[in-house]
Amino acid sequence: MSATIQGPARLSPTDTVRVGASGLTSRPLRSTLSALGIAIGIAAVVSVLGISASSQAALIAQLDTLGTNLLQVQAGQNFGGATSSLPLTAEPMLSRVGPVTTVASVATVSAKAYRTSYVPVGVTNGIQVKAARLNLLDALAGTMAQGSFLTKATENYPVVVLGATTAVRLGFDTLIPNSVIDIGGKTYVVGGIMASMPLAPDIDRSALIGYPQAERDFAITGSPTTIYLRSTPDQVDAVSAVVPGTVNPANPNEVNVSLPSDALQARIATNDAFNSLFLGLGAVALLVGGVGIANVMVISVLERRSEIGLRRALGATRGNIRSQFLTEALLLAGAGGVAGVLLGAVITWIYSSTRSVQFVVPVTAVAGGIAVSLVLGAIAGLYPAVRAARLAPTEALRSV
Repeated sequence: MSATIQGPARLSPTDTVRVGASGLTSRPLRSTLSALGIAIGIAAVVSVLGISASSQAALIAQLDTLGTNLLQVQAGQNFGGATSSLPLTAEPMLSRVGPVTTVASVATVSAKAYRTSYVPVGVTNGIQVKAARLNLLDALAGTMAQGSFLTKATENYPVVVLGATTAVRLGFDTLIPNSVIDIGGKTYVVGGIMASMPLAPDIDRSALIGYPQAERDFAITGSPTTIYLRSTPDQVDAVSAVVPGTVNPANPNEVNVSLPSDALQARIATNDAFNSLFLGLGAVALLVGGVGIANVMVISVLERRSEIGLRRALGATRGNIRSQFLTEALLLAGAGGVAGVLLGAVITWIYSSTRSVQFVVPVTAVAGGIAVSLVLGAIAGLYPAVRAARLAPTEALRSV
């Protein structure tokens, strides 16, 4: 009779996964708690990236709506340090610049606005009042929440339009017909309430009246305090460069020009800075989860010495044992990664729903979260897998 020589035992990838999964399901509570550490870390990373992407999408959409071609012009300081003023000719001169499409201004009025004329003695924190051009709303790409903006008719009468913040401070949740407020001891009818102006928060905190009425009631000179102008999008830098010399040819250094959309873009940069902090915390959670998986796998090797010895005695190779335990670590980390991605997506969805912003979860966050969890599982499971494979069958079977 001839003897048949058999080669080393082999396990197919399917069998390896099945054997690895059976090792996890035999201790469900321990496996769940181990995967939880990875899940929390991945959820933190995915939710931070998702919330950031959702917020940035909302800001970018807001920028697209409001435009990045709005310039704000204000008077600066002279050589003596005193605040200068913009010339009366500033607006018509700016309107002559070719790429400029819209020019509108406001002028600060010395009077303050109050809900009623009965202002307690010592109260000085009234609402800032500004005279406004009729095209200011168009220049700022603004909208009215209630009522209407100033018109050619109402700018000549005691009619006031309230900014969004001003309306809240004065208690105008809903505009009631014939509502009035007090401005400098004079009664003004509230004609409308503006929606929030992200590019001009100062307007949100102001009460606006017409230039002609401001000149009659409060003797303003007509010199603008702030000028808002729109240019063609591709000429913003060029227009910004010529504005000081156009507004005040004699002293261009006394004119300040800014781009209000920079404030929204700065918010995106600020979000990125906070993201780095929270991503760091997520990385710490992932590290803790990885250590937890390594600890569980080492304990599992010690507890399953008899199983390892029996499998080796039945023909399993060191490679089979190593693959089994490494597969268990990968399955454990992978399950935690998938759970973490789902949890992070749910957190992002809750945030976007409560803030009424677009729900966005970057594909890189999903793919990266699962990939990182698998890599972490491989690293955490490598030492226990190697240790299990090095156990001699006779030594392992002593505990049977």
